[in-house]
Amino acid sequence: MAARIDVDTLIAEVESGEIDTVVVAITDMQGRLQGKRIHGEHFVNEVLAHGTEGCNYLLAVDIDMNTVSGYAMSSWDSGYGDMVMRPDLSTLHRIPWQDGAVGLLCDVLWEDGSDVVASPRQILRRQIDRLADKGMQALVGTELEFIVFLDSYEEAWESGYRDLTPANLYNIDYSILGGARVEPLLRRIRLGMAGAGLDVESAKGECNLGQHEIAFKYNDALVTCDRHSIYKTGAKEIAAQEGTSLTFMAKYNEREGNSCHIHLSFRGLDGSLVMADHDSPDGMSDLGRAFVAGQMARMEELTLLFAPQINSYKRYVEGSFAPTAIKWGRDNRTCAFRLVGHGPSLRLENRVPGGDVNPYLAVAGIIAAGLDGIERGLTLEPEFTGNAYVADARRVPDSLDKAVALWEGSQWVRDTFGEEVQAHYARMGRVEIEAFGRSVTDWERYRGFERL
Repeated sequence: MAARIDVDTLIAEVESGEIDTVVVAITDMQGRLQGKRIHGEHFVNEVLAHGTEGCNYLLAVDIDMNTVSGYAMSSWDSGYGDMVMRPDLSTLHRIPWQDGAVGLLCDVLWEDGSDVVASPRQILRRQIDRLADKGMQALVGTELEFIVFLDSYEEAWESGYRDLTPANLYNIDYSILGGARVEPLLRRIRLGMAGAGLDVESAKGECNLGQHEIAFKYNDALVTCDRHSIYKTGAKEIAAQEGTSLTFMAKYNEREGNSCHIHLSFRGLDGSLVMADHDSPDGMSDLGRAFVAGQMARMEELTLLFAPQINSYKRYVEGSFAPTAIKWGRDNRTCAFRLVGHGPSLRLENRVPGGDVNPYLAVAGIIAAGLDGIERGLTLEPEFTGNAYVADARRVPDSLDKAVALWEGSQWVRDTFGEEVQAHYARMGRVEIEAFGRSVTDWERYRGFERL
């Protein structure tokens, strides 16, 4: 059965009974898929032409789905009305790990047909459109790491996420033997994603206990982010079916965190290599250097988009392969920005995001920073060689509080993304900070229960 599916095939397979469920989803602020499972006949007869509705609080709640104040677009005062979920039929895909199901992603509109501008997918679309106006497109690949546990999600919950059993008990970075221990699960995920139309490349072990990565081929920026979201949700669903669990959280324990390195390059709309220059010593064109310089210049202001949770900042530890210094280098994993490849494969890897990142927001930020560097003709500082952890350099902000302040105080962010988007995601960050401030942790109990 073909992985990719068009509308005519969908209608035919709904009529034949092969498809009975259409999963219709948007991506929320945290990068999660939220939506409905719609009966196949109802989708074909009604939703296909008109879309469906969802409460606008989906873009104004915290991780626990609690309603919170401070969002302009959604509140008790405004009545928590609906927004329209308009299917993007180019995202229609099979869900091989769910019988009789297909899925698709939606753009989010108000009842009058205008964009919900704070929707992550629309934020990315606007930056893609800006790039197209300059005659360019972005090609993107994301590399998500996760940790597998032999405990089910329910068992993990009941234990308070303590004393879980990782699928591997030692560092299995690149280990064929270590990967074989969980190959039944990894194989199911790989084959499931291939069946959903994703272009699977490989799977490999990583450094933390039970940590793995499945890689997919790069694609257009929007396609990659859509597939990233489908994969992240699907991997959890498949793990649950196997009685196991996996986490993408940025820093599960004191060992290596889960990264989401983002590889991105600009090309001409005709596929021309606008960032590469074979004749230059560094392999980059003037435009390519300005693109990298833009990333360097806007790193601090954009950190909120790369590291959206309090836990995100615990990855940034010296010697952990997570960056601390805002430097760029060729094939240098100690830098925040790593230039890799040559000619057609030339691209910049942003090593700041963790596995908790919302890909739409992060990629929108990278495109915007690249455009800023190009439009201002920024000069790129010399590449860094050696150990960037000990470099005399600007540092990746080390707390969510700092990142929110930098985002909120930036005139460039306001001009680039709009005042509504700036305020909306500043509020998202502050909601997280406020929730953590009210929490009492195990760390506090261990230190204070008897000894204070």
